[in-house]
Amino acid sequence: MQRRDFLLGMLTMIALVPIKALAALWNKAAFESVQLNDASKHLNIDTEIPSEDIEIIAPDRAENGAIVQVEVKSNIPDTEAIAILVEKNPTPLIANFMFSHGAEPYVVTRIKMAETSDIKVVVKVGHQYFTHAKNVVVLENGCG
Repeated sequence: MQRRDFLLGMLTMIALVPIKALAALWNKAAFESVQLNDASKHLNIDTEIPSEDIEIIAPDRAENGAIVQVEVKSNIPDTEAIAILVEKNPTPLIANFMFSHGAEPYVVTRIKMAETSDIKVVVKVGHQYFTHAKNVVVLENGCG
């Protein structure tokens, strides 16, 4: 019986290790920030360099802010992360995607937008942060 309890305990510990690792990647303070500057601060973004090497494909006008498809591709070599922010949302940080070496820095996602605003993308490369934005006109509120 003790051997069974020991094995069950070991299996439980092994199962919880990935959960703890994922929790370490979750930046709760950044995702709960209600101001764009606070979200950027919690992501450790200090200086942003404007870049046309970040492609943002999103509609110019979104019929419904509840479902806005956004595609982002970074053409900046060695991209480590792509963050998507919407300033006029209740919580501006929408997503923060991390890339390992060799992964193509390209994401497609659907986001909610409370109102007309810029979709701001910040790309992390080493200790530098590059940014690009696209304005989307929201015809019907999506964060209600």
